[in-house]
Amino acid sequence: MHETQPLLVLDLDGTLADTSRDLLPVLNRVTAKVGLPAIAIKDVGQVVGHGAKAMISRAFAFHGREADAGLIDTLFDDFLVDYEANIAAHTVLYDGVTQALDRFAANGWKLAICTNKLEHLARMLVEELGQSYRFAAITGGDTFDFRKPDPRHLIETVAMAGGSPAKAVMVGDSVTDIKTAQAAEIPVIAVDFGYSDIPVRDLAPDRVISHFDELWQAIADLPGRHGAR
Repeated sequence: MHETQPLLVLDLDGTLADTSRDLLPVLNRVTAKVGLPAIAIKDVGQVVGHGAKAMISRAFAFHGREADAGLIDTLFDDFLVDYEANIAAHTVLYDGVTQALDRFAANGWKLAICTNKLEHLARMLVEELGQSYRFAAITGGDTFDFRKPDPRHLIETVAMAGGSPAKAVMVGDSVTDIKTAQAAEIPVIAVDFGYSDIPVRDLAPDRVISHFDELWQAIADLPGRHGAR
């Protein structure tokens, strides 16, 4: 019987790629249409991981304004048009990502992405960054009828990639990723350079890394069958 390969499941925004370089300008262009001043990434925080509508709502709340659902929907549509046209204008992979993923792939690991970004946008971005060939599965916030922090999003991503939860590890940057993995009973490595507005160490991930160069050893240090070998 063929042994299931170990699987590394990664979040996208704030984990693999610094997407704020494009998300924030789009957000500010869209909300400027209704008179909102620009907002900084530190004031958007981990809402980045909840999608464009959450970011738009956060911008209104930050400036002490309310927006009804209809206005949010209209701005969301504008956001998608703008973002699709500028999805990788400035976005870059974090330092060390390609080398780390090369190492895992060379050692028999499968790779997958589990993001709350709309699936077609996730796929578009990964393609633009030249990385789509790496991933056995890419799932987004609209792939299923549920999304992170629902653990089923991660569990179904693992299944789509042909992996097993017992041999999977999650990598993310936010409370959403950490809670998802913990609920799925899958070890989780947190990066401390993403968009969390809570220090990730306070969220009790299995390990915290500050650079992708540290990922191999962090996983090797996990107990049980998850170690990188």
